[in-house]
Amino acid sequence: MQKKNRQKSNRVKYYYTYMVACSDGSYYTGYTTDLERRVASHNAGTGAKYTKSRRPVTLVYAEQYETKHDAMSREVKIKQLSHQEKTELIMTSKRTASVTVW
Repeated sequence: MQKKNRQKSNRVKYYYTYMVACSDGSYYTGYTTDLERRVASHNAGTGAKYTKSRRPVTLVYAEQYETKHDAMSREVKIKQLSHQEKTELIMTSKRTASVTVW
């Protein structure tokens, strides 16, 4: 059996925890390695089941991590927040610019 010769990219890989605002006013939280592709998939109806019927979605918040574990852990913590707490997180981050927010 022959192994495929795969070249590793020199590109640094980051993981992102993100929130999108759905058309019904709710938020969806997830993690990804490619924010643009993930938001596009949500809007194409091929993302999460939750967002499929709540399109279009808009990226409103994102945090960058070096490990998948950290991004997933943060996703779980954000999902435990109330809608109001998520809104406050988005608004606070826009004011402080401590994380990337769209």
